[in-house]
Amino acid sequence: MTNFVQFHVLTTYGLSNPNRDDMGRPKQAVIGGEVRMRHSSQSVKRALRESTFFSNDLADHMGTRTKRLHGGLVQHLLSKGVAEKKAQESASTVAGIFGKLEAADKETGEQIATTLAFISPDEWKLAKELAEKVAAGEKPPKDKDLKKEVLRRADGAVDIAMFGRMLASDADFNRDAAVQVAHAFTTHRSVAQEDWFSAVDDLNKDDERGAGHIGESAFGTGVFYQYVCVNLDLLVENLAGDRELAAKAMEALARALSQATPRGKQNSYAHRPRAHYMLAEQGEQAPRDLSGAFFHAVKGENLLESSIKKLEETRKAIDDAYGPCWAAEAKLCVGKTGTLDELVAFAGKAVRGE
Repeated sequence: MTNFVQFHVLTTYGLSNPNRDDMGRPKQAVIGGEVRMRHSSQSVKRALRESTFFSNDLADHMGTRTKRLHGGLVQHLLSKGVAEKKAQESASTVAGIFGKLEAADKETGEQIATTLAFISPDEWKLAKELAEKVAAGEKPPKDKDLKKEVLRRADGAVDIAMFGRMLASDADFNRDAAVQVAHAFTTHRSVAQEDWFSAVDDLNKDDERGAGHIGESAFGTGVFYQYVCVNLDLLVENLAGDRELAAKAMEALARALSQATPRGKQNSYAHRPRAHYMLAEQGEQAPRDLSGAFFHAVKGENLLESSIKKLEETRKAIDDAYGPCWAAEAKLCVGKTGTLDELVAFAGKAVRGE
């Protein structure tokens, strides 16, 4: 049986615009006939990866999403004393493993990939070593054998193991995501509002009136429900069987979910929320989200408390009908029960089997 951990998180956002659409307004969705604020799963995953719990605490185990592998390899070879022309050619051979390259820039010679590649630290290391061999005159293998020199199906890249990757150049080296992240949305009706603002020119003469600049900025607010489902067995498999690293990754995820946020317009609104409510469930039964609790928009004077009540009522109703899909749980509700340290420890133990 597959072992899962599910997270259900309720976080209050004050006036803010963390995740914008193409018009610069807060992303929205219509759910149950009501307009809601929304944070896309892509923006949430980016925020998790960039949180200190991943970017600092697991820095040696973080992949790099980039189109610029070629330029990095060139710089590495130049630092080793390789002639520029040879460095450019060798880097092209190796960088092409991760996908098709565009024509070389006329000024810099850099070749940018046509698609982003998610590259693990191990693959970066192997790519540099192969580029050095090619630059030294060693004839590289062809096609699949060349890719096997660098690409890995599993290694120590925590974020690739969690969120997966699609490698356009070779699907054999894709990695299925062990962590599924839903779009977060407000539990209640929430409509974007407009802020008209002006800026004063400090050097404007006293006899000249009017603003130096005027503009508009949209924002929203609300209680957001976030659901995340983790396949623990796949996480360990993606990390090449390193269970302790998987446990540390789960601990980092639990901490990040409590306070990481998309950073759009953060300087304008200073949104730095922390989760008010977190529920972690561990078990071998088929997982289920609790978004149905909020298809009928929460109403009332205390939207946060009403959201917690609706979430727990829906959870009980589903468990009564289908049977519990969890064998153990940990809960944090600010001012009532649990601590973040306890919930983090629960997430780690779920992987370690303690």
